[in-house]
Amino acid sequence: MTNAADLGRLVAEIKACRTCVERPSGKALPHEPRPVVVPSATARILIAGQAPGTKVHLSGAPFTDASGDRLRNWLGVTPEEFYDPSRFAIVPMGFCFPGQDAKGGDLPPRRECAPAWRGRLMAGMPQVELVLAIGQYAQRWHMGTARAHPLTETVADWRSVWAQSSAPHVLPLPHPSWRNTGWIKRNPWFEMELLPFLRAEIRHRLGQIERK
Repeated sequence: MTNAADLGRLVAEIKACRTCVERPSGKALPHEPRPVVVPSATARILIAGQAPGTKVHLSGAPFTDASGDRLRNWLGVTPEEFYDPSRFAIVPMGFCFPGQDAKGGDLPPRRECAPAWRGRLMAGMPQVELVLAIGQYAQRWHMGTARAHPLTETVADWRSVWAQSSAPHVLPLPHPSWRNTGWIKRNPWFEMELLPFLRAEIRHRLGQIERK
């Protein structure tokens, strides 16, 4: 798969997917599927998040919530840049809102999504140069680790992850949820060291597009 038409056909398949309702791994999805995924045949940057939350499930567009505002601030980009599929592909580990647990927190990404679709999607985006692996589920898949390591340990080791990855490079990030505000305060190196590096890499790749 190498062109936008092929990728478009794959997205149509994903939008019609009902596996988590009709053939679930465990409990069925508690509502109608609404996959939220924005792959791209041209974007050099892939945002690999976790799964849509309640607001994204309602809007049908990724990161249309406070987490999206924080993520765009981390990247140093405008909403117009962020939602331009020529600049960013946005492909979470689970495409549908998974529902909530008894405490009101979001459940993990559906287990059906990645085995069914992720390999095909990545094969359709060979131009991706940078993967932002947000959270443990994305980090485990894109870093090829057999298990999820503690998030702080993984993100703190970002320089080694970057150096050991190529075609594409991977950069591990925490989720930009308000729930991680305390984590950010306890780990000042994240804003002082990782974010400047991240923003420089983003501007470099967006600049390549703008010069064309």
